[in-house]
Amino acid sequence: MKKNLRLVVSTVFLLLIFCNGMKAQKLVESVAGIVGNEVIYLSDVENNIAQARSSGDRTPEEQLRCRMFEDLLVSKLFLDQARIDSVIVTESSVEGEINLRLNDFIKRAGSEKALEEVFKKSMIEIKMDLKKSLLNQQTISEVQSKIADNISATPSDVKRYFQSIPKDSLPVIPEKVQLSIIQLDPPASEENKLEARQKLLNLRSRILAGESFSTLAVLYSEDPASAKQGGELGFMMKGQLEKEYADAAWALNKNSVSRIVETKYGFHIIQMIDRKGDMLDTRHILIRPKVKPDEAVKAIVKLDSIANKIRKDSITFSRAAILYSSHKDSRINGGKLVKSDPNARESWFSLEELDRETYVIARDMKIGEISKPFRMTDENGNTVFRIVKIDNQIPAHVADLKNDFQEIYTSTLNNKRSKTYQQWIDKKIGTTYIKISEEFKSCEYVNKGWLK
Repeated sequence: MKKNLRLVVSTVFLLLIFCNGMKAQKLVESVAGIVGNEVIYLSDVENNIAQARSSGDRTPEEQLRCRMFEDLLVSKLFLDQARIDSVIVTESSVEGEINLRLNDFIKRAGSEKALEEVFKKSMIEIKMDLKKSLLNQQTISEVQSKIADNISATPSDVKRYFQSIPKDSLPVIPEKVQLSIIQLDPPASEENKLEARQKLLNLRSRILAGESFSTLAVLYSEDPASAKQGGELGFMMKGQLEKEYADAAWALNKNSVSRIVETKYGFHIIQMIDRKGDMLDTRHILIRPKVKPDEAVKAIVKLDSIANKIRKDSITFSRAAILYSSHKDSRINGGKLVKSDPNARESWFSLEELDRETYVIARDMKIGEISKPFRMTDENGNTVFRIVKIDNQIPAHVADLKNDFQEIYTSTLNNKRSKTYQQWIDKKIGTTYIKISEEFKSCEYVNKGWLK
């Protein structure tokens, strides 16, 4: 079997990976290591180092190089197991994540050009590498889910885990609050909508006359994330988009431009870039209706009146939220705010989890206190007006079982899973063909047994 593997490796070195014109040119990429049927190229290590540096990692070069290489060794163990178990992850499952990650990288680097300089690659190549990385990450997650499928944590496990942590190593839990809100949206003025639509109509006319959609998106779109990419959203399935947007986009031919489409985010014009099966790549320009000063004043005055009635006990905060608030998720709970994550529908927030405007207001408030009305940008990017009431509060403190059971339970579960993964890794290293190049044999590895 080892002879066959060595034959495969020698073949890898001879692969023809680039052709230039009529004359083929052999480019041999350096192999840093082999794990089972998985190959680690030197470029893989360099890519990971570049990504770490772009994220602010300042570890000394040689130490970082060895750490990145061992991370790849471990990931290849899981990927080799995925091949054995026939675990398959489709490209469609990561398309939505690619643009989010890419936007984050660009933001950290400062610009697309700066990112290209960091990776020494074009944006197309960076995007291809990112897709491969995300596919690998999801594949690894599938394998890990199988390995830790039956792992659970009982209250006794949580207690034992907590008691095993040295007192001077217990984490400090930041201040947490429970709060209620009453939100008013500014009046949906037809004049404001008409102004937004007219601006889009002008932009659409310029595009149809020959101007670049992507250039105008950079200049005018009010969707900051996609505007940096010329309005491009990347490949998405219909269910990932707002219904009105999806319906209009799916009716377009390649490179054609839609009429104006209204969603909860505002008004859009859409251009279809490409279609792959059930997925569509589009770009858009978003214009939001603007709130006029007199409309803002009306909303503030109304909220101030509601707050005064609550303070005078003319109405409860809960009742006022049900009657007046436009925030659908909290209104049905009498204004109580809960996390939007469907897997964590809890009402405790650390101050850092709150949006910037609410954080500034809530950080100095006491239990039972109602804020003055304030203006903010909601989760859809639209201007709204709110008052906030602090329902409960836990000051910053050293972790304890009574107040922080959920956090400690999560840590207990993660600790049990980590131990299970480590046991699996140790066993897998012993039964897998592994070869490491001379360049990485001097590294001090966390896991033993790589060097055989």
